[in-house]
Amino acid sequence: MTRPRRGYTDGPFGQIHFQDTGGDGFPLILCHQAPITSRQYDTVYPLLAAEGIRAIGIDTPGFGLSDEPDHVPTVEEYATAIPPVLDHLAITQTDILGHHTGGLIATEVALQFPDRVRNLIINGPSPFTPEEIVEWNGFVEKFEKNFEHKKDGTHLSKLFARRWEWADEDTDPALVTRYVVEQLQGYGPFWYGHNAAFSYDHNVTLPKINHRTMILINTGDIIYEHAKKAHEIRPDFEFCELKGGGIDITDQMPKEWVDAVANFLKG
Repeated sequence: MTRPRRGYTDGPFGQIHFQDTGGDGFPLILCHQAPITSRQYDTVYPLLAAEGIRAIGIDTPGFGLSDEPDHVPTVEEYATAIPPVLDHLAITQTDILGHHTGGLIATEVALQFPDRVRNLIINGPSPFTPEEIVEWNGFVEKFEKNFEHKKDGTHLSKLFARRWEWADEDTDPALVTRYVVEQLQGYGPFWYGHNAAFSYDHNVTLPKINHRTMILINTGDIIYEHAKKAHEIRPDFEFCELKGGGIDITDQMPKEWVDAVANFLKG
């Protein structure tokens, strides 16, 4: 297998696009960060399959090749797109992992559809303070909601420069280019994802989780301290910390990331 097979099913907002490695392994749903797509896991799909895990990446509604909602969506609504994929693939129960915004969606899937989830991995939880929420919403307002397409194309170089600030210094520029393209390719406004994330209170929902859960984080992630705060809220959760990396951890440290995921799911 070089890459997963791609497919579609109908969901609450139209068609949902997914990628599926197939096989007989227990399924693992992968929810990506905003504002990119299920290609976030391109590097780790084959590694997960080699571990006997059936990895299924889902494009969040409005991102990638999934249809967009006809209104500004919430994390709670994004979560309702997961069961239709499970039903389509005749999957009764699954493990689920989400990264950043995807971690919030994965949390909501576990809360709304508890019988469909076996284990939960939150790769970068977000128990933000009210002050941080104001700051992040200001970022969304300035750089995403008010994004302008320029006739001279300079909006593309600005997007690249801003995204490069979030990347590790050793990141391949071709990868950052792909991230920018993914940001712009969705059918819905790309600000929908972060807007939903910064309207969601992980401080409230983390205590409600009843599943076996692991917090996965790397020390170079911009929300590393928030992961430690989440573990203080839920010290019963397993906690796995990778050294280094940034917000593109699946491309930066794929083997270490897959080892952490596989060890937890097989534990």
